[in-house]
Amino acid sequence: MDMKFSVIIRSKNEERWIGHAIQSVIDMIPNNEIIIVDNNSSDKSLSIAKSFKKDPDYNDKDSNYTDIKILTIDEYTPGKALNYGVQNASNDLICILSSHCVIKKINITEIEESLAKYSGIFGNQIPIYEGKKIQKRYLWSHFENKQIENMFSDMEKRHFFHNAISFFKKETLISNPFNEVLVGKEDRYWARDIIESGGKTLYLPSTEVDHHYTNNGNTWKGIG
Repeated sequence: MDMKFSVIIRSKNEERWIGHAIQSVIDMIPNNEIIIVDNNSSDKSLSIAKSFKKDPDYNDKDSNYTDIKILTIDEYTPGKALNYGVQNASNDLICILSSHCVIKKINITEIEESLAKYSGIFGNQIPIYEGKKIQKRYLWSHFENKQIENMFSDMEKRHFFHNAISFFKKETLISNPFNEVLVGKEDRYWARDIIESGGKTLYLPSTEVDHHYTNNGNTWKGIG
């Protein structure tokens, strides 16, 4: 395909990791546009994000800068923020990346080819807390070293999908947006609806992120 990606990153006071997330996109995903959907951050998240923004009069030829859009959202839900980012995306392919995830491995060609067959793709993730790889709880038991189509979680008793890092065609998310009422697990419910309507999802372990957690996060505790 050799198509361009719009990378959507949700943010709320993520100054500790958002710069690392953005730099990993610049390093690992060519021809990208980054869209920050911010929920009224009060820390340095936005100033950090803006420091990566390409300026045609200053750093247009510097590969450490990229096209960045900053969007703000009130009355936040995960699905609402993601849908808003998709609606404002300029490119045909979408990558969703958590603001505290750092891309370590990715096969762009494999992702592009797989999106011709699958409605959504998600990658592997390594949970890290304060620099330490932490014991994998029930959530992390889903992440094996093999491709899995339409992954089903025996623990959660439902189809499994994860937006720590995920990929879609823009047209797919325009036609099948995320639920904007849910306060979490919008990725699982989206996968359920896609699969029940005849679509397919793919877990692709050749793409991997380090997923950094803070004291405010619940997923690393095994409940998210």
